[in-house]
Amino acid sequence: MPSARSRTVTSPSALTGAAESAADARIDPATLPGRPCSIAAAMEIIGEKWALLAVREVVLGNHRFSEIVRNTGAPRDRMAARLKVLVHAGVLERRPYSDAPPRSDYHLTAAGRALAPVLDALLAWGDEWAVSDPPVARFHHDHELRLTSVCRECGEPVRGRDVRREGRLGWDDRGPGSPAV
Repeated sequence: MPSARSRTVTSPSALTGAAESAADARIDPATLPGRPCSIAAAMEIIGEKWALLAVREVVLGNHRFSEIVRNTGAPRDRMAARLKVLVHAGVLERRPYSDAPPRSDYHLTAAGRALAPVLDALLAWGDEWAVSDPPVARFHHDHELRLTSVCRECGEPVRGRDVRREGRLGWDDRGPGSPAV
């Protein structure tokens, strides 16, 4: 549920327009095609290839446009457009670093920092299923880092068989208005 401060965006395409408050832009899931879903809404913001690669670069400490473009391999115009969407959606913020000429760099917001587990999961999946040999190894103290999901409430490891979903907006796991089986 959006916070009292949030502004609902009724159309995903509205993310590319001007915003009263970039950090408060939200998508009404009922306006999305198909299943109303937070994954679908998130994909409207971060689902394009260059979006998560831009966030990755900022996480790694590369804040300037030229660094982000160089390290992602993105065309400059595509990255400029994607960064504008990420700023409008409240994932990144621009901070001025030069007055003459006027220049800004990019920094993570709370929403951007909250994408760290998404990047971790994509990295683990990519290491396992997408590349012939992982190009990066990450370490925690003296051992290679291996992440797992843990329930914040009870501290137990999360397994799919232990998770229950409750559909809203007239949908369940089978689809819209599906009869119970």
